[in-house]
Amino acid sequence: MSNIVKGGEFLIKEIPANEIFSLEELSEEQKMLRDSAKEFIDREVIPHHDRFEKKDYALTEETMRKLGEMGLLGITVPEEYGGLGMGFVSTMLACDYVSGGNGSLATAYGAHTGIGTLPTLLYGSEELKKKYLPDLATGTKFGAYCLTEPDAGSDANSGKTRAKLSDDGKHYIINGQKMWISNAGFADTFTLFAKIDDDKNITGFVINRSELENPESLTFGEEEHKLGIRSSSTRQVFFNDMKVPVENMLGERNNGFKIALNALNVGRIKLAAANLDGQRRILNHSIQYSNERKQFDVSISTFGAIRKKIAEMSTGVFVSEAGSYRLAKNVEDKIEELVAGGMDHQQAELKGVEEFAVEASILKVFVSDLTQNTADEGIQIYGGMGFSEDTPMESAWRDARIGRIYEGTNEINRLLAVGMLIKRAMKGELDLLSPAMAISKELMGIPSFEVPDYSAFMSEEKAIIANLKKVFLMVSGAALQKYMMDIEKQQHLLLNASEILNQIYMAESAVLRAEKHFSADSVEAAMAQLNLYKAIDKIIASAKEGIVSFAEGDEQRMMLSGLRRFTKYTNSPNVVALTEKVAAHYIEKGHY
Repeated sequence: MSNIVKGGEFLIKEIPANEIFSLEELSEEQKMLRDSAKEFIDREVIPHHDRFEKKDYALTEETMRKLGEMGLLGITVPEEYGGLGMGFVSTMLACDYVSGGNGSLATAYGAHTGIGTLPTLLYGSEELKKKYLPDLATGTKFGAYCLTEPDAGSDANSGKTRAKLSDDGKHYIINGQKMWISNAGFADTFTLFAKIDDDKNITGFVINRSELENPESLTFGEEEHKLGIRSSSTRQVFFNDMKVPVENMLGERNNGFKIALNALNVGRIKLAAANLDGQRRILNHSIQYSNERKQFDVSISTFGAIRKKIAEMSTGVFVSEAGSYRLAKNVEDKIEELVAGGMDHQQAELKGVEEFAVEASILKVFVSDLTQNTADEGIQIYGGMGFSEDTPMESAWRDARIGRIYEGTNEINRLLAVGMLIKRAMKGELDLLSPAMAISKELMGIPSFEVPDYSAFMSEEKAIIANLKKVFLMVSGAALQKYMMDIEKQQHLLLNASEILNQIYMAESAVLRAEKHFSADSVEAAMAQLNLYKAIDKIIASAKEGIVSFAEGDEQRMMLSGLRRFTKYTNSPNVVALTEKVAAHYIEKGHY
């Protein structure tokens, strides 16, 4: 376990391919879990597409109960509390394959197993865990998470919901309202956040609706009518002198914001997983339709414009899988390392996920953006039929849209990722300064004109990724030097830095996955190379925009020169040939 990376360390360390994990390495137990989840969705969810689209909330609840009977709601819950106690990779795997068939079910499942269960698992007392987790793990009761308020979204600490200690000191009396609460219509277990008196920060609580002294103290608005995820129950929740026993506090007083953030960190990683099988299914529909649809007496899958789309969609799935499962294993390894060092499992899970908060934000943004784009291209391949409710693309596109808002908007997650990196560097937890200074010296020196030996598989791609990391350190280092503590106000610049960061992590994940498991002439290698080529273009655009916004004169010229040097191929790939190779493979195969 000595080779375990730290969060954010991928930026300053060369990661060998044998140190990353991917889907090719699933155990037999994990393959069985994947296959049973997929078979369940194909049997219980896909045939009922129309009912889910017609706001059949009862169907969502019924399907969730069946998932509970299969054990799929308690993957992460330890066995002593009624769950399966499986590792983080298995948690991701279940989320991946349960979530792909329908956005409404994906939302109910994610809200229940993530933010609906984790605060109690990670912060609850032993008594609270014994009381609430067995029902949540088995689907006897469902969970909801009440954080957002009309005037408190991303700024959760500004909420107006208040808690006041009762005269006898046995209860907190809670008043206020929450909105956009997933599962509110059928949940019994509510995790909620309120400020006690005039506290600076919120505090977390958990309560069962069925155990309230006064059932009328917890009331609900009507179901929200939404763009997508139509059978996901979403309501406002009102607390009217609701009594919560003092022992139902989660963690410590004033600690609710931290609970909320850590639950969301896990939610961000799992949101990436929740988009994966949706991407695969959209792609498979697109391939099948393009093979069946004839125009000018031939299948439209023979047209270059369609083949390009299918190649790019396939590449997106491969890259999304690579980053998601790489991170899942990093988190799992960190948790195991901490437990082996004597930390209790609850604390280890918290610290393990917290360690990789930067990567969690990267994944959330990259995969949810890509899923929306994949659905959009799916509609385009279907043409006019894609716009019709009679085909699966229209609902897939609507359902995908929420992914960019859930668990903190993508904009906030972009800012968070870079902000957290900078804070870690300033605390001395991650040495970004030394490599950034080394790059400044490198830019002043004369570049080498030797042609490197890139005969080894993926050697040039890995050299380019090492140089792309220099681009990030060059731009962010110079910007930090200029703005110092005011860097957080430079949101345009942070967004540029974030795009560079995201592209590096995901491109590296794909290249290492291809290197570890596939050969030089494989379609997987072609996808990793194709993605890297596109990533370089995005990195150049973001870096250039950043450099010209804050650097002038000689400094600007030197950095732009460095950007050209660090993004240059020795052997440029034939992008059209790579695209055709990927398209031909999947079109002939008929699915991803």
